Amino acid sequence: MPIRRGMGDSSMTATHAPAGEIAARRSDGEDVGARGSPEPAGEPEQGSRPVRRGRLIGEIAVELGFATAEDVEAAVVEARQRGVPTGQILTERKILRADQLARVLAERFGVEYLDLAAREPDMGAATLISPEAARRYRAIPVGFAEDGALLLAMADPANVLTVDDVAMITGHRVRVLAASAEDLAQLAGRLERLGEEAIEDIEAPEDGEREEEPQHLAEEADRDAPIVKLVHSLIAQAVSQGASDIHITPQDADTTVEYRVDGVLHRAATIKRRMTLGVISRIKIMADMDISERRVPQDGRLAVTLAGSRVDIRVATLPLVHGEAVVLRILDSGAVVRDLGSLGMSDRERFDAALARPNGAVLVTGPTGSGKSTTLYAALDALRDGQRSILTIEDPVESRLAGVRQLQVAPKIGLTFQRGLRSILRSDPDVIMVGEIRDRETAQIAVEAALTGHLVLSTLHTRDAPSALGRLIDMGVEPFLVSAAVDCVVAQRLVRVLCASCKRPMRGLADGVREDLRLGEAEIFEPVGCPRCANTGYRGRVGVYEVMSVTEEIRSLVLERSLVGSVAAAAERDGMRRLRDDGLEKVRQGLTSIAEIERMTSSLL
Repeated sequence: MPIRRGMGDSSMTATHAPAGEIAARRSDGEDVGARGSPEPAGEPEQGSRPVRRGRLIGEIAVELGFATAEDVEAAVVEARQRGVPTGQILTERKILRADQLARVLAERFGVEYLDLAAREPDMGAATLISPEAARRYRAIPVGFAEDGALLLAMADPANVLTVDDVAMITGHRVRVLAASAEDLAQLAGRLERLGEEAIEDIEAPEDGEREEEPQHLAEEADRDAPIVKLVHSLIAQAVSQGASDIHITPQDADTTVEYRVDGVLHRAATIKRRMTLGVISRIKIMADMDISERRVPQDGRLAVTLAGSRVDIRVATLPLVHGEAVVLRILDSGAVVRDLGSLGMSDRERFDAALARPNGAVLVTGPTGSGKSTTLYAALDALRDGQRSILTIEDPVESRLAGVRQLQVAPKIGLTFQRGLRSILRSDPDVIMVGEIRDRETAQIAVEAALTGHLVLSTLHTRDAPSALGRLIDMGVEPFLVSAAVDCVVAQRLVRVLCASCKRPMRGLADGVREDLRLGEAEIFEPVGCPRCANTGYRGRVGVYEVMSVTEEIRSLVLERSLVGSVAAAAERDGMRRLRDDGLEKVRQGLTSIAEIERMTSSLL
């Protein structure tokens, strides 16, 4: 009996079977014990090889080396006896795995096979149908093709009724991909769990700015609203991938979503224009921002709970020519490293010696996203001995530490860094951590605290360690105070670590380059790319550091307002290793690549 097309216009491409005379098939697209079903007309555009007419899955399984002819013949006999598809028998007998069956079906119907275990779906596409529909159809949208077609991963690539239904539900042309039924079921379950958490896991920031939690938002929101699920899915996926930022940027047509993973932006999703405004409005509501104002930048904060872990997020909007862009900075307390030994810090002895002093200032410098807060938290963890009073003032509190009193600034109610820091000094602290020195007043208070018996930890935005001392002077702190207060400055960057599964020795490295970079005879590796590292060649990050102890010579140079170069030269004479040199040492150790060090430290040359 021929299968009829549905009512919707799926605009079917050559990547899946057309309507017409198609023999009755079961869920895996195989004829039931018969051989004469017509094949899709024409040569497909995708697939590993052109589809030949009359090929059955048993033949293809043998050709691909997944099964023997004897196994297939026995499976065909049983399939005819039971009236079930041959593919079902092959999987029941464990002759074929679910992913192998999907590869066979992709070959039979001339479509591309998609390994969902190695590719994260585009959440902008995945949330276009409900998880219930995904389970019913055994199909999930996973992204968009360059021509705008919706990529639909299916367990049964020949099911044209499902293609028509999805096209009608989403309003998109559909291009079919073959995927494992097991992978599709797991993905549908994950999307279902995300949908269940999408409302109840949204929390208000605990910053003292609000008198009550905005529970009415959760009550008014529709649990099945696709925009609510999409926003939550984007955040959850970013956290699961270890992203530090989410960039939502409107373009001429659609809106792109990018995740910053290991310091590099990666395309993660596409949001269709008709949903863009709703997504941005949803984020602004969660962050307690004015949804009616789209002409000026805004800042806000929100918090979600994922898998029992609280994740704080800073939100910033920016009005661009194509619409309002949003950047979400993820502050995942569960991802914070709290062990100094695992940071990979060179000259650790200098840093430890500064922390061992009862007073003085220890500064950590670097650009945004260079891991400064991680280093400070690791230092605080090392200082928690139960005998000292430790107080912090942060914006926001990125990680909660037992035994440490932490204060979060709330500018809307007047709790600024300056006001909070003055209050902390009246609370008998031994150790003070200031999240960031941003202005003259905060710098003055922090320096004075370091001179009056407190150990002060803080961060600055400078390109290297010697520049930090001049930066404090530029802020308005007197040179004699800076020279007396600061004991140690750490500058750092984060570089990507080569994927251990696919890195390979670098070929063609000229002797002159080895000599210039002082690489010696060490074996140097380069990135390749594999499914484990999302084909980037890197997995994780490690810090490169320069640790500068403020010696008497450097103090004298600060009093004389000497140039940064003079301070740097004095620090090098004292044994300080520069950022680039520390990075090249990690190249010699096989941790990272020359290209990565050049990318992160080229501005320091």
